[in-house]
Amino acid sequence: MTFAYKSHPTYSFILLANRDEFYARPSLPMHFWNEQPGLLAGQDLEQGGTWLGINKQGKFTAVTNYRDGKTAKKDALSRGALTRNFLCSSLPASQYLEQLQSKQSQFGDYNLLLGDASGLCYQSNREGPVRILTPGVYGLSNALLNTPWPKLLQVRSLLSEALSQREPDKEQLFDIMSDPLQAEPSQLPDTGISEEWEQLLSSCFIQSSEYGTRATTVLMQKTCGETTIIEKNFGPDGFENEQTFKLQLPAIGYAGSTG
Repeated sequence: MTFAYKSHPTYSFILLANRDEFYARPSLPMHFWNEQPGLLAGQDLEQGGTWLGINKQGKFTAVTNYRDGKTAKKDALSRGALTRNFLCSSLPASQYLEQLQSKQSQFGDYNLLLGDASGLCYQSNREGPVRILTPGVYGLSNALLNTPWPKLLQVRSLLSEALSQREPDKEQLFDIMSDPLQAEPSQLPDTGISEEWEQLLSSCFIQSSEYGTRATTVLMQKTCGETTIIEKNFGPDGFENEQTFKLQLPAIGYAGSTG
């Protein structure tokens, strides 16, 4: 994923994200959850969590796994619970991460991005400390924040270019995340998995018979809290559907905003 925080005159938060997963893993696309009506997120039906979501109180969250095939954890708790629990809690982002510190080793290796009116925060259980993010353009894949993997550098650069537009083109933003070009073998990281998988996972948009990009999400929030979320969903045979949500929320990083 790549995101711009307080780096555009109109949109204070723009996020572009791909969800990559096995097609056989059951899940639901972004929707308002029946059990939590104020929660808008995709839902992993295997573990009950989510990879990306927002709620009507203006809380936003996204998680990625930290890929390490050399020291994989056994019996780790699901990362999707971290995001779901934040969206269902009353704690501000930084406090939620602080209270998570003593429990973070129980979960699979993760990168966690949280936002609300108090600000935008990042934390990984491979790094430890909570980071309160300052305005800028960031990239997050399956290593620590801004680790310079080829696809991360590409999407972050293209988002930076798109910010020069007064009104960023939504289809152009989707195009940033749809590149299937894989990295050169010499550019691949060594995360402890096979070279074949490193190659497959090196593209921004992933396609194979069993595993691939299942959703692309574009979130655009104005400083006034006007929020648009567009999600495109994909299966093994390609594009499946698109949906758009429009919300009025407290803006991320603008404490006191009424939405």
